[in-house]
Order: sequence, then C-alpha cells, then structure tokens
Amino acid sequence: MPQLLFGPAGIPRSTQGKSTVDGIARVHEVGLDCMEVQFVQRVAMGPAAAKQVQEAARQNNVRLSAHAPYAINLNSHEPDKLAASEQRLLLAARVGHLCGAETVNAHLAFYLGDPPAEVYQRVKTALARVVKTLREESNPIIVRPEVMGKGSQFGAIEEVLDLSAEIDGVLPTIDFSHWHARTGRYNSYAEFTEVLKQIEAKLGRRGIENMHMHISGIKYSKAGELSHLNFAEADLRYEELMRALKDTGAGGMAICESPNLEEDALVLQETYRKLNS
Repeated sequence: MPQLLFGPAGIPRSTQGKSTVDGIARVHEVGLDCMEVQFVQRVAMGPAAAKQVQEAARQNNVRLSAHAPYAINLNSHEPDKLAASEQRLLLAARVGHLCGAETVNAHLAFYLGDPPAEVYQRVKTALARVVKTLREESNPIIVRPEVMGKGSQFGAIEEVLDLSAEIDGVLPTIDFSHWHARTGRYNSYAEFTEVLKQIEAKLGRRGIENMHMHISGIKYSKAGELSHLNFAEADLRYEELMRALKDTGAGGMAICESPNLEEDALVLQETYRKLNS
C-alpha cells in the first residue's frame, strides 16, 4: 500500500533555530515525515545552503517539497510580468531540486476577468514552457499547480487535473481546505471520496498514490478563502478526510497549513494511524 506522509508547511513553530536545516531536524524530532520548504515571498536560498538542506533531509529521513513564490501570474497580459513569473517558478524549481525536494507547488494565475477557457490555454502554454526548460536542464522535479480557495484565482480542481493530464511532469496539489472554502462543499467522507475518485479517473492510480495535498482549518466567505485556522477553530472534517484517504489507498505527502503547523500535522498523523491500527 502507498505510504502517506505528514508534515508542516515550513519550519515547525517549536524549532529552536530559524533555518530550514533546523526545521528539518525538528520535524524528525517530533515524529513527522516530510516538510514543505517555503519560498513563498522569494527564493533567497543559494546553492550551498540548498545542498545543506538536502543533506539534512537525507540524514533525518524527511522528504521535502517546495512552494514557489506567491508573485506568479501565468495569465499576466504584460509580457515582462509573464516572463518574470516564469522565472520565479523556474528558480523555485531549481533551488527546490538542489534541496532534494520532489515537487514544487505553485499558485499559477488569476483570471483577471478573462474567460476561464482562455486563461487555461495561456497558463498551459506558459507552464509547458517552464517544464520543458527544467527537463532540458535535467531537472526532474514535478511541478504542481495548486487547487485555489477563491473564485478569482485560477485553480479549480478540474483545471489542475486537466493540466496534469496534458503536460508531462505536472501533477496537482490538492488543497482540500481551499476546495471546501471555494465551493462551500466538499467537507464529508462522501465528498472527499468523490474528489479522490475524480483524481483517479483523470490521472489513474499514479494520481492517487503520489499525491501532494494541503490540509488546514480554514475561514471562508461566499467569495472563498479568508484565512487558515487551526482545526479546533474550524469546520473542516479532517477525520472523515483521513478515512477517505485510507479507504482510497492514497499515498504521498499531506502538508499541514494550520497556523500551529506541526501540532495539527501530528493530529492528522495520529488520526490516520488510528485508522490503520
């Protein structure tokens, strides 16, 4: 059965030091399995530091993903801004690969009032160009468009699944909290299972057995996501999600984005392990 790993989005709050290396060691200390390296503001890490991160992950048996900067819009109408967005994604993928990250997760675009079908084609063209460049550099990192939490953002689940089916080297980041906030639904065992079956129907078992997902409590309005919350303050039925993942045979990385990071990641891990005991 595929292995499902649990970890935080970034350096655990309880880490004594402030470096990514310190964070990886702390992930191991608390008994978690993986961590998402956060490049969300900018990629400030150089090659030497990235190699240290890779070695720390190897020594601590912690698997890594990376998150590209938020300042990416592959639907930009301005050529210089589009080029800059592609370069930010490329840099995150390059440094992420040096860190040993298996995937780089990204928020790809805003609709900007354009028809979604047109936005999809622009994003697909730009993303394919990015992946082509990475493969020409012998960089095997998987690029993962994220399911987004607002209706103004490109990243409906159908869009990220279509990109994943049509571009080699692309797989989705399924953010269950975002999808719940965006739709006001998808918060029960049956609905979580529906999403997982949708993934398998589009991508086959590889889409289920090699997942990358984000999970947290979430505050939302009719417009979608407002902010992340700890599970204790939110309505996300994470226990039912864990059961759906188990019953579907899901594997990969479950990254917790609750504000308390490792605390809720451990809650997810414990909930999931109890289902298997």
